[in-house]
Amino acid sequence: MKASASSWFILIVLSVVWGSSFILMKRGMEVFSSDEVGGLRIAIAFIFLLPLFLKKQEINFKKNWKGLVLMGVFGNLIPAFLFTAAEIQISSSLAGMLNALTPLFTIVIAVVWFKDKFKTIQVIGILSGLAGAVCLLLFNEGGDANTNILYSLLVVAATICYAISVNGIKHYLAGVNSITATLGALTITGPVAIAYLFLRTDIVNDFKTNDLALKAFGYICLLAIVGTALSVIILNTLIKNAGALFASTCTYLIPIVAVIWGLIDGEMVNLVQIGGVIVIILSVYLINRR
Repeated sequence: MKASASSWFILIVLSVVWGSSFILMKRGMEVFSSDEVGGLRIAIAFIFLLPLFLKKQEINFKKNWKGLVLMGVFGNLIPAFLFTAAEIQISSSLAGMLNALTPLFTIVIAVVWFKDKFKTIQVIGILSGLAGAVCLLLFNEGGDANTNILYSLLVVAATICYAISVNGIKHYLAGVNSITATLGALTITGPVAIAYLFLRTDIVNDFKTNDLALKAFGYICLLAIVGTALSVIILNTLIKNAGALFASTCTYLIPIVAVIWGLIDGEMVNLVQIGGVIVIILSVYLINRR
């Protein structure tokens, strides 16, 4: 399937949107706590898509509950909190680079959990990708041993969650439209996020006492509506127009966008990190080779 000019445009837009997620989280955390940003991201995406859910009303929760739970909990809810918790101590650019591990863990989960077959080239890709990840984990922005490695591992855990979600979608939601699946997943996790915000955080007081709260809230809305809700619809359009293989190219572009935003924001990125993310991207290429 040949990609048209419009498909390339959609691909670039989607890569910029997802690559910008990490700096938007950072902006939101200038006012709100990490768990408040994570909760708001899911809650706002849910509220934004709720009218569409009420209109469609075609989600079979009884039949598809396994896939919807995996997608909602591991594809949205848990990673939203893990990424913001990680960015308390690590840069947004590093979080974006580590996010490139998702395809590697997707293959690992597919083989270990779902017993999918694999090829030798994929094993090589996984091992080299993990080597690149070690470079990212062991060296911080200044090139020294990373004292905040535990925070970096939170991002690694988030990519494992994404990998579980992707495999859950593949095996349990294969016949469900991606937009419908997203509505169902957020319907499960959205109310949980809202309850958490009002019962376990000081979100109301933050809005009342901080003059910059509305500005930070705007960044989080952009993150939730464009980066979480609308991006799925955009991705679905891209897959239909140009195919899943072309759409997967986002994986290569997202870390680049994240690094660019980090540099603009004054974050330091060293040569070891650049080398590590290049190795990971090449590994993803090996894994996806036909």
